[in-house]
Amino acid sequence: MSLALASRSVARTHSAIFRRQLHASHAVRSSHGDYHHLPFAWPHDKKASFAIKLTAYLGLGFAIPFVAGAYQLQKSGA
Repeated sequence: MSLALASRSVARTHSAIFRRQLHASHAVRSSHGDYHHLPFAWPHDKKASFAIKLTAYLGLGFAIPFVAGAYQLQKSGA
């Protein structure tokens, strides 16, 4: 068996396996409820408190680099 024939055989087998793995599967539904695309329940009646909590959470994450930069500048005496 020549090397070219062996490489074609391996390539053909590998592409067939790879092709089978690329198919899209259906969405998996949980057995204990409906499908939700968010990892938390949307607050239907507490929108104001949810907005305040979300703004505080995202604002803190956004402010950390600025606070750290100000701290480093203040520490160096600049």
